[in-house]
Amino acid sequence: MSEFNTNLWAPWRMDYIRSLSAEAAESGCFLCRYASTPEDDAANHVVWRGADCLVVMNRFPYTNGHLMVAPTCHVGELADVPDDVYARMSDAVRKSVTLLKLTVSAQGFNIGYNLGLCAGAGLPDHVHAHVVPRWNGDTNYMAVLGKVRVVPDALDALYVELRTNAAVAGLGE
Repeated sequence: MSEFNTNLWAPWRMDYIRSLSAEAAESGCFLCRYASTPEDDAANHVVWRGADCLVVMNRFPYTNGHLMVAPTCHVGELADVPDDVYARMSDAVRKSVTLLKLTVSAQGFNIGYNLGLCAGAGLPDHVHAHVVPRWNGDTNYMAVLGKVRVVPDALDALYVELRTNAAVAGLGE
């Protein structure tokens, strides 16, 4: 068995982890910064914001359209997220699924939390859910043989489509 088949390689994660360290040193938590700067929503790829949670495009997506749903409060433990905020986050996750079906024709989803560094959390001090769209055959020969992920949309172009469709999916202003 080749090394690729015995290990799960995600080399793009290292760029992400390094960027978080640099951002944290410069300006603290990027999700808190996004929460406090609505005027920068387009630059930060904030698809939707509510009173106490955000839907944000992942800058280092596992698949095309990978979204994150986060509370606007800086909370590192899931148990510490207030119940009402957690309920609205769950609703935003559900509506994000609708949004991704509409926008990128997703056929399935991986949804979850990476809680703690050992669980793969790149930002362990600010709870956030991942909504990862999937398609039949998305682990095709490019990933298996070529060791390459294919992300067909540029973040900025997909952001415009997601923002356009957000209200239709139930994520109103």
